[in-house]
Amino acid sequence: MRKLLYAGAVAISLLAAGCGGAGDEGASHVANDQLNESQTPETSESPSGTTPSAGVPASPTSPVQASPTGPARIDAAPTSLGSVLVGVDGRTVYLFTKDKGGAATCTQACAAAWPPVLTAGAPQAGTGARANLLGTIRREDGSTQVTYNKHPLYYYAKDQKAGDVLGQDLHDFGGEWYAVTPEGKKAKR
Repeated sequence: MRKLLYAGAVAISLLAAGCGGAGDEGASHVANDQLNESQTPETSESPSGTTPSAGVPASPTSPVQASPTGPARIDAAPTSLGSVLVGVDGRTVYLFTKDKGGAATCTQACAAAWPPVLTAGAPQAGTGARANLLGTIRREDGSTQVTYNKHPLYYYAKDQKAGDVLGQDLHDFGGEWYAVTPEGKKAKR
């Protein structure tokens, strides 16, 4: 069993390193956190009614990773950071500083930890969001990701409920992650 866990840790680390580039400490950090936390599972009720282990990326049936069935809706909501953009179930959305020119660079292991905000059709601006800042890009897997002020948007798998901002100012996968303000800028602490 221990050998199997070790082999899994090596595989996760290699996958994570491939997303952020060789020698990227952020990728290893996420893989190690996921391995360590999966060895001591703690469960919590998520908004979708599932009970994922703490620190483990949302399951494919989670609303933040499920295939979209319609247009995504982006709203603004109050958090400890002030008003930030939110998506499914009021979950905070983030931008990734490594994304340049409107292209998404977070794929594979990165996208497991930071699921992209996906849409089927043109995204909709809800309360507090600006329709003129919303857009989309095509991801390498063919899915359509929501952008805001030309920043591809992501959820953070460790955020479990509306108002959580655990991904704020994290250095992960070769860049920094920030919640997004209704103006389309990085939220400040």
